[in-house]
Amino acid sequence: MKRLLLLPALLAATLAHAAGETPLDALPYTPSLDVTAMDRTADPCEDLYKFACGSWSKTNPIPADQSRWSVYAKMANENQRYLWSVLNKLGQPGTERTPTQAKLGDYFAACMDEGAVQAAGLKGLQPLLDQITALKDKKALPALLAELQQAAGNSRLFFGFSAGQDFADATRQIAFASAGGLGLPDRDYYLKRDDKTLKIRTAYEAHVARIFELLGETPAAAKADARSVLATETVLAKASLSKVDQRDPYKTFHVVDARGLKALMPGFDWASYQAALGTAPWHVRYNVTEPAFFKALSARLGSMSLAELKTYLRWQLASSLAPVLDNGFVQANFDFYGQTLLGTPQLKPRWKRCVQLVDVQLGEALGQEFVARNFTPDLKAATVQMTDEIEVAMGRSIDSLTWMSAETKARAHEKLKAIVNKVGYPERWRDYSAFAVQPGDLLGNVVRGNTFEAKRRLAKIGQPLDRGEWGMTPQTVNAYYDAQMNDINFPAGVLQAPLYDAALDEAPNYGNTGGTIGHELTHGFDDEGRQFDAQGNLKNWWTKKDGQAFEKRAACVSDQYATYTVVDDIKINSKLTLGEDLADLGGLILAWEAWKAHMTGKTLENRDGLTPEQRFFVGFAQWDCADARPEALRVQAKIDPHSPARWRINGVVVNMPEFEKAFACKPGAKLVKPAGQHCKVW
Repeated sequence: MKRLLLLPALLAATLAHAAGETPLDALPYTPSLDVTAMDRTADPCEDLYKFACGSWSKTNPIPADQSRWSVYAKMANENQRYLWSVLNKLGQPGTERTPTQAKLGDYFAACMDEGAVQAAGLKGLQPLLDQITALKDKKALPALLAELQQAAGNSRLFFGFSAGQDFADATRQIAFASAGGLGLPDRDYYLKRDDKTLKIRTAYEAHVARIFELLGETPAAAKADARSVLATETVLAKASLSKVDQRDPYKTFHVVDARGLKALMPGFDWASYQAALGTAPWHVRYNVTEPAFFKALSARLGSMSLAELKTYLRWQLASSLAPVLDNGFVQANFDFYGQTLLGTPQLKPRWKRCVQLVDVQLGEALGQEFVARNFTPDLKAATVQMTDEIEVAMGRSIDSLTWMSAETKARAHEKLKAIVNKVGYPERWRDYSAFAVQPGDLLGNVVRGNTFEAKRRLAKIGQPLDRGEWGMTPQTVNAYYDAQMNDINFPAGVLQAPLYDAALDEAPNYGNTGGTIGHELTHGFDDEGRQFDAQGNLKNWWTKKDGQAFEKRAACVSDQYATYTVVDDIKINSKLTLGEDLADLGGLILAWEAWKAHMTGKTLENRDGLTPEQRFFVGFAQWDCADARPEALRVQAKIDPHSPARWRINGVVVNMPEFEKAFACKPGAKLVKPAGQHCKVW
């Protein structure tokens, strides 16, 4: 995936530590192939996921403060506990600290001071609320909106406005205006009328009313304002693209100049808006990701009374910052976004919220602390070598394709050769000197941090591209491919045991980390990534015949995953998950080929009652041992481009004859397809 998105509930806090969790002075060790997680009574040919992970959930139940739990989530949690220890020490008075370390420690200490947050109440938010109250007419909205959007740090206030790479010329950065304005995670929550959706929508309206009451309104006024908010958001939802359509870059690339921008929203003073943001000159090039949305927004703004407009702004501002206000707002935020929407029983502990906030707002500064202690040159070299080997395997795969012409193969090789591999951490660390952190001022720090990041991104408009920039912090347990940068990125946080385990043999490491490397590499050639060329430009470099051949093979994967159930009677939306499903399959095939080449001439030994080939596949399966609450699975089915864990494992190996051979599977087993029916693209 390219970015991590956090629902407001994920930043919520508790008054006490979660049971059994204390700061860690060192990262714990779990092997990349954990035999205790396996269920050897299961038949791997029927269900590899159960065979590899069947005992994992018994010893790793979903914690009360989580809606989902997995090997990745557990590892991320352990990283947080480790960083908790680091930040505790940096936050102690009298500690010898660099200016950056002081910033980290003071921010964390201010966040952990619950008493100060409670005593402050709405004091820190009141100046922004007063500005909304003082709005005299709609002509003054653009300047106010610019300030509120920067303070809130998201696109919840009507729309988003920032910098992005030009789809037509990836070397330049232009202004992006993107759809936003919704408090629920997907447009379907506003538009569908099934019982479960109606129940959530009713609960959401009650939640909005509760926030208004916490802002000081009477229950009657709060209910009326909640109805007004829901009406506005429903209009915006109807005009928003679906999650599937958002994956099509041609549907989100609409370049206009200043006149074109004004034509979409004639009643909105874009010049005042940009002046308030500090973005000049006015003649810049804009990508309006969803023109229909901005037309609908323009109409809605025209029909709203000034009072309705103020109501909406107050809601979105308070909701965006609720996780860092007093406990009443935190609890209200969690009750809906955490408990109702995701089924999470318990608020996150305060320390975890604070570590997450530091990660969001001072992520690379915190990353320096993590990398210095946990990422060795040897580990980086081993990962780089594995990446190189998998890219060589991709080159061989391209050459072997019988359905692709020489012309397209040449362009595919060009793109493969141009991919930049980023491992561990950025070569240049981000400069946070312009971000003022004040001891004892949590809300102020958050608002200043949001504003700092917004201005940092806005300053890119019209500037040359910085190809060294990362989209994840080094401590993140994740990885991503960026089609416009044409780079694959593996933070130090994901290159630790049990995902990469230098203490074990290569088989599980290639199945696990190798599969992840192959996954990200394949994203450059999945249904979305293949539409960008070697330089990251949106450009069709395929012959018509080759494009059709790709789509036919991709449809095999899509049709397969459409048969799988997420939860209840909800099937996977395989048009939404296609890119990830293709990457899972292509990635493991590449990892297998790279592993086989790597082991040429080396001795392969059985271990733990498993052959090396079986260890490869069990290592692969155990990267995603996981569990999730039903509520979280229902949300996942709507918004997550990844398939559920079981199908990310079984759905891949059912297409690999190498798996059938490794476990001596018989015809007729669930994970055995007849010859000629395996899905394979790369």
